[in-house]
Amino acid sequence: MDSKDWYEVIHYNSYIIVIREKLSEIDPRFLTTYTNLFLILGINKSLLVDTGCGLFPLRPIIEELIEGRELLVINTHSHFDHIGSNSEFEEVYIHENEINKITNPIDISFLKNSTKEVVSQFKDTNFVIKPAKNIKILRNGDKFDLGEIQIEIIHCPGHSKGSISLCSNRGELFTGDNAHYGTIFLPSEKLLLTFTKMVKNLIKLCERKKIKLLYPSHENYVVNKNLLTELIDSLTLIKTLWNFKKHDEFNNAWRIDFEKFKFMINIS
Repeated sequence: MDSKDWYEVIHYNSYIIVIREKLSEIDPRFLTTYTNLFLILGINKSLLVDTGCGLFPLRPIIEELIEGRELLVINTHSHFDHIGSNSEFEEVYIHENEINKITNPIDISFLKNSTKEVVSQFKDTNFVIKPAKNIKILRNGDKFDLGEIQIEIIHCPGHSKGSISLCSNRGELFTGDNAHYGTIFLPSEKLLLTFTKMVKNLIKLCERKKIKLLYPSHENYVVNKNLLTELIDSLTLIKTLWNFKKHDEFNNAWRIDFEKFKFMINIS
C-alpha cells in the first residue's frame, strides 16, 4: 500500500477537496471510521485543514492538487490523527494554547497493540510523530485571504484547550472535532459545560455568519447545521444517563451512547 491507495480524494466542489483516511483501519478501538482533511483552493493560495495520522506521505498528494498555489497548513488541534504529517510541510499553524503540544516528538506507542496490519508502517518512525519544522501561532479572529475565499479562525475550547473551527465567507464552517456525528471525545466530566457552551456559540455563529454547511473532521464530511442542535440535545441528557455509562478501557473513558453520538468522557 502507498499514499494513493491509503488516501481517498474527493473533489466535493470547485474549491473544496476532501482527503479521507480510515482511522478504523489504524485502530478500531477509537470507534471512528473516517478522518477528514480539507483542502480549500483560493485563487492565489490554498489551505490544508489538518495533516492526518502520518501513516503515509501526504505532501505528494497535496502538491498535485494545489497546482502551484502557495500552501497554508492549519491544525484544528494537536491530537495525533490531525498532526501526523506536520513534519512534511515547511510551516504549520496551530492555536496558541496548543503550540507546545507539537513542538516536540509525539509518542504514539499506544498503537503498537492494534490488530491492524497497516500500523506496522509506524515502525519506521519507532511510533513517534516528528514535530513540525516551523510552527506559527493562531489566535481567535485571525483571518486568511486565499483569493476570493476568506477564512476566519474561531477558538472553540472544549474538545481540547486550543481547538478551533474555520469559518469561510462562503457560508461554510470547518468544525474540526468540535462537532461531528459519531464518537466525540471530551477531556473530562468537568468540561461538559465548557463543551456545551462552545457548541451553543457555534450555533450563534452560524446564525450571525449565515453558515449553510458544516465540514466535520470525522465521519460525514459535509452536513447541515442541524448537527449542532442535535448535539446540544444529546449533551443536555448526559447527566440523566450517567448511571448507564460504560467503561472503555482503551480510551480510559466513560462511554454514553445516543442514536447519533457516542460520548467518550475521559476519566481524569
